[in-house]
Amino acid sequence: MKIADIKGYSSEAYSSILNDDAFVTRFEKIPVKVFSSASTGSMDVAMRIAELIKKRRETGENVVLGLATGSTPLKVYNELIRLHKEEGLSFANVITFNLDEYYPLEHDHQQSYNHFMWDRLFKHIDIKAENIHIPSGSIDKDDVAAFCRNYEKKIIECGGIDIQLLGIGRTGHIGFNEPGSAFTSKTRLVTLDRMTRNDAADSFNGEEHVPHFAITMGVGTIMAAKEVFLMAWGEGKAEILAKAVEGPVTDVIPSTYLQNHTNTTFIIDPPAAAQLTRYKSPWRVGQCVWTDNMIRKAVLWLCTQTGKPLLKLTERDYNDFGLSDLITSHIFSKINIKVFNDLQHTITGWPGGKPNVDDSTRPERALPFPKRVALFSPHPDDDVISMGGTFARLVEHGHDVHVAYQTSGSIAVSDDDAIRYLDFVRNYEKIYNIDEPKAELLYIESSNFYQNKKKDSIEPTELLAVKAAIRRGEATASCRYIGLPEKNVHFLDLPFYETGTVKKAPPTEADIHLTMQFLRTLKPHQIYAAGDLSDPHGTHRVCIDIIIEAIERMKNEDWMRDCRVWLYRGAWQEWDIEMVDMAVPLSPEEVVIKRNAIFRHQSQKDGAMFMGADKREFWQRAEERNKNTARLYDKLGMAEYEAIEVFVRYEVE
Repeated sequence: MKIADIKGYSSEAYSSILNDDAFVTRFEKIPVKVFSSASTGSMDVAMRIAELIKKRRETGENVVLGLATGSTPLKVYNELIRLHKEEGLSFANVITFNLDEYYPLEHDHQQSYNHFMWDRLFKHIDIKAENIHIPSGSIDKDDVAAFCRNYEKKIIECGGIDIQLLGIGRTGHIGFNEPGSAFTSKTRLVTLDRMTRNDAADSFNGEEHVPHFAITMGVGTIMAAKEVFLMAWGEGKAEILAKAVEGPVTDVIPSTYLQNHTNTTFIIDPPAAAQLTRYKSPWRVGQCVWTDNMIRKAVLWLCTQTGKPLLKLTERDYNDFGLSDLITSHIFSKINIKVFNDLQHTITGWPGGKPNVDDSTRPERALPFPKRVALFSPHPDDDVISMGGTFARLVEHGHDVHVAYQTSGSIAVSDDDAIRYLDFVRNYEKIYNIDEPKAELLYIESSNFYQNKKKDSIEPTELLAVKAAIRRGEATASCRYIGLPEKNVHFLDLPFYETGTVKKAPPTEADIHLTMQFLRTLKPHQIYAAGDLSDPHGTHRVCIDIIIEAIERMKNEDWMRDCRVWLYRGAWQEWDIEMVDMAVPLSPEEVVIKRNAIFRHQSQKDGAMFMGADKREFWQRAEERNKNTARLYDKLGMAEYEAIEVFVRYEVE
């Protein structure tokens, strides 16, 4: 089982309605292909490009590719590199034009798209340098207009773009064509939307460092391409993608213009497809096979449409909202009770299982008790932000809980915090006349480095160690507050993370083996992990992929057969109720305990470095999310709680 097969993202959502593809996709105004993963979707796009290159080479013709940057097309580029190195695919007849570039930005800047393309593709293949075209972010502003006209002219002279690759931004932009871009717009200088700059903030070590402008191909330039592939991975793109595919054409969402292109295909994975009608409410596009999961999904959807709790839904409600097919084979009152009981049975105050009780309707088995628990945390604070209440409950109930912090989280510590801690240590050494003091020299070296630090500088190992030590101390303090012994706190320091920059290395066997070693030593009865799928290349996504790969390799080992895997969500979003397998209610006092545990991570308070689009403190996001979940359970007719943390079970097959 792959991570995308988690209940709610699996093909079950529409597998029973594929008898008429045209009807199933009737809400979709652009052809959409849903692949099992970003890897398989990317491979399909890469093979289409490779086929065209080979075909044109046979006739002595060139291929003109429009290329995109960012995390979305990376797997396409990786596959093209593999085809070149292992199967001899030549790019000698390929001409490329990149979509965009930040402005102003030097071409060799670590975050420039010029640097990205050479680092991730061009230097690995045999493309001719003179055939590569990328907008320049370093030309004089007075020369930009002429440069853009010439860029358009070159595209036309080369015969136009054969295949254009695109991603989609949260504003619905394609390239850097932000909301308001005209359908006929050409290559030009644009002002970046605040949301776009915010999304790029992590790569630039803060929004203040993100350029305010960019040079981008226009919508008209993109529309002139002979074929367009727009790729989107992860649930973070689901909402805007549904608007682009099913909504009206509007300049407010520039990607909707692609509805008017004659040869565009959206290539997406199941999480990105989650808001499409055929996934979100498949009963609206065809007859469903009413499995237990599908019934729960439909009935909870009906509650949101009617604003009613489960036990107040009527036969009229089912008919009015297109669910008559469901009640022709099931009595609606029994359906209401069935889903009510199903949801009620997700609620437990005993996340590790309650001993000496009938556990047949409980989410977690009673025995063994106490259990050995492995709690994985991608960064040194995700454990308490995401499941701090459940964490504390497991410790309170006497389970042998072990926390494994997968990465050091060092880059999320500000330079100012690092200097402040070094200043404390050097003063301590002075006060107590420590022999051979080391902090003074490191303090001076660090101060000099940070004063002259460039946006793309790689931090020295010594400074990263200081920042990692800060995160370790905070994590240990947080666990200590909850009552976890320090011997049960583990720092894996997975190698993929330790690059000294925001850009991380791809995960390797070393990351997987470290994870397997930890699990084999502990042999847990429960594993908790962050099931975030929003960004296929983000740290959370890489961390869960490593865990899943480790689990899959060990699934036939005796201890693994007696282990259950529970997935929580990080600071960014929550599981949909329809997907929840375990819900742990928190009292007002437990909410405060969770908040105080988060407070121990002082370097991540008061405007931490990587806050994302939501500027609230992490503890505020966590509390609001947990309270909203409790309110939703209350609206559905469950007992009223202060807050609830929820989990989805990952079935190891």
